Amino acid sequence: MNTEITVAAVDTARVGEGPFWDAATGTLHWVDILGGAISSLVVPAGERARATFPTLVGAAVPKASGGYVAATREGFAEVTATGALVTRSRMLGEGHRMNDAKCDPQGRLWAGSTQMEFAAGQGALHVLDADWRHETLLDGLTLPNGLGWSPDGHTFYLIDSIARELNAFDVTPGGCALSGRRVLVTFGEDAGLPDGLTVDSAGCLWIAMWGGSRVVRVSPEGSVLGVVPMPVAQPSSCAFGGPGLSVLYVTSAREGLDVPPFPATAVDGSVLAVRGLGVTGLPGTRFGG
Repeated sequence: MNTEITVAAVDTARVGEGPFWDAATGTLHWVDILGGAISSLVVPAGERARATFPTLVGAAVPKASGGYVAATREGFAEVTATGALVTRSRMLGEGHRMNDAKCDPQGRLWAGSTQMEFAAGQGALHVLDADWRHETLLDGLTLPNGLGWSPDGHTFYLIDSIARELNAFDVTPGGCALSGRRVLVTFGEDAGLPDGLTVDSAGCLWIAMWGGSRVVRVSPEGSVLGVVPMPVAQPSSCAFGGPGLSVLYVTSAREGLDVPPFPATAVDGSVLAVRGLGVTGLPGTRFGG
């Protein structure tokens, strides 16, 4: 791979996360979890927007009707087209928050929740329907992260970061019932913590390794196929976008790093663009509500 890595968006994100490419508008969206912010970048025009809210925002996905659905400290919320945050479900107890989230091809939002100090077994996986009804699909997790589906819809992937595991489940295409849980990869400590992921059109997974300064490509069977070194200490998640879904956008974080303040360092906390990978991604889905 003859890759080229550039800064797509200079950002001061404490914990940049959840990139989402909206092909209809040519816009990249992402969040700053601890900053309570949702950002967007129109590519290639360079038009940038950022909105902050008085809560933690684990993820945000554009809604089909305008605005966003957001996974927050309290549970699920709606950001209206006018920018107002409306909490629709206060489902989480004190000391918990939502983390990574992603819409399935049917427009339902799947989201992981975690205890703020990552207490073992206190995390769970939830799904939110377009009519704003929700249910818990899986509990006993610690830090659920990195959600995705195989191109044929028969396999659901989920990372538990603290356990350093990439899990796979059988799922009926279009359904929510999970079965056949198996661990595809257990990552070593020297690789960093597996964080957010995306799936390419060949069915392989691209996983951002927090603390490992890399993104790894993993086969559906669990073999590590390649490594892309990143110029940031804490790559956090990734998504394909750009022309033909050929660009891998990678979010990153500055939280906990001893790095100079901006503008001396304009990489950690920013969004990176990786070109020349020779693969393409799968289209993202807006929330159906």
